Amino acid sequence: MRLFPIRGGIHPDYRKELASEQAIVSLPMPATLYIPLQQHIGAPAEAQVAAGDLVKKGQLIARSQGAVSAPQHAPTSGRISAVTLVPAPHPSGLAQLTIILEADGRDEWGELPEAIADPFAAPAQAIKDRVAASGIVGMGGAAFPSAVKLNLGIQLKLDILLINGAECEPYLTCDDRVMREHAAEVIDGARIMAHALGAPRVVVAIEDNKRQALAAMNKAAAEYPNVAVIAVPVQYPMGSERHLTQAITGLETPAKKLTADLGVVVHNVATARAVHAAVRFGRPLLSRVLTVSGGAVRNPKNIEVPIGTKVAELVAFCGGFKSEPSRLVNGGPMMGQPLPSLDVPVVKGTSGILALTPAEVNDAQAGPCIRCGTCVTICPCGLSPVEMAAFIRKDKLDVAARLGVQDCVSCGSCSWICPSHIPLVHYFNYAKGMLMEQNREERKIERTKTLAEAHAIRLEQAALAKKAAMDAKLAAAKDKANAVAEEQAGA
Repeated sequence: MRLFPIRGGIHPDYRKELASEQAIVSLPMPATLYIPLQQHIGAPAEAQVAAGDLVKKGQLIARSQGAVSAPQHAPTSGRISAVTLVPAPHPSGLAQLTIILEADGRDEWGELPEAIADPFAAPAQAIKDRVAASGIVGMGGAAFPSAVKLNLGIQLKLDILLINGAECEPYLTCDDRVMREHAAEVIDGARIMAHALGAPRVVVAIEDNKRQALAAMNKAAAEYPNVAVIAVPVQYPMGSERHLTQAITGLETPAKKLTADLGVVVHNVATARAVHAAVRFGRPLLSRVLTVSGGAVRNPKNIEVPIGTKVAELVAFCGGFKSEPSRLVNGGPMMGQPLPSLDVPVVKGTSGILALTPAEVNDAQAGPCIRCGTCVTICPCGLSPVEMAAFIRKDKLDVAARLGVQDCVSCGSCSWICPSHIPLVHYFNYAKGMLMEQNREERKIERTKTLAEAHAIRLEQAALAKKAAMDAKLAAAKDKANAVAEEQAGA
């Protein structure tokens, strides 16, 4: 298959060697798990349990709400001790509603739905329903409910299911290990998703520095002629779904459009593996593989972790810190988010926990822009970061919007390359958040205006109806009076 170049991009120090040769190990079940109700894009799940309830492994403990949501399940058996506020794995450290589960040590499974023995003979809707009921979300970090993306085949004609195995973020190696150790499960899950989408082809894209993963995935895909495993160049941000789609198809996703509009739906390799487990065995998403790495970690590892495990337990499992970390990161160093502390839980979208030393963190003080234009050259979205940042600093968000700030994928390439250490991506994330808030406020105002107009129309119609009824009543009374008068006159 021919590959196409993507614009810009960078080549940071990947440092994947810290964990890439560490096979996946399972974390012993923690004594207590903290399962947030909001682990995905969309509406939070609604708790179905209360303090004191006994639950089995795999049991539904929080039901999805609305079209874009995902349920939560018990990662082990035990007793619910509380449904309360717990700090979230978010830079704000704000608390969110969380189910606290005390494990009983038996890890006893509850009743699971029957396996779909032949998924390729099953209706596509049955696959989507199973994926939705299993609480599967995008495990590359975005955490968008996977069943919603599987519905795109109803709305659009799709040609390719693109499985993202690029894993271009430095340090992270969990997807690499999943492909090396569970290739057959990934390919099976991908084929099942392609069936649900109605996509005739599956393409697995892996950066060409992951030779063992490429070999394992090629071997697993060999017997399926509609499945291709492709090596793509090592170029950050190759793992962005828009840029990976462009590398594979040569097509650029237009602003405010989806890759699905080009006939391509993108899912992560770990998501494909989760779909395999849900469809073939009825198992909901209860755990995930993530990477614990960074220069401050004593023994970096790739770990299969129950959802709801405190980050502190992962660090302890890796031997603790060999030096005080300068920064804790949830995800990769380019697009990940700072962690407020170790006292937060692992969620479905957690791909890595990094503890970085001062030497690994670019904490130099920002200087004045020297107008070198390097950020423009490397921007993979073809934007002008230097201009956008200048207008955002002046709070001219409308101009930044016209320059395309909402098309920024927040990859961080511009901040990484900037010789003046200007935190450009922070400006863009701020602007996107503010513009989104303004848009919400405008929609709210418009909605209020529409409701007010509708209310005024209803009042006017009610007044007209009341007047018509009164006029009819008066006319009837007048007719009756006339009739009585005529009757009396005739007598």
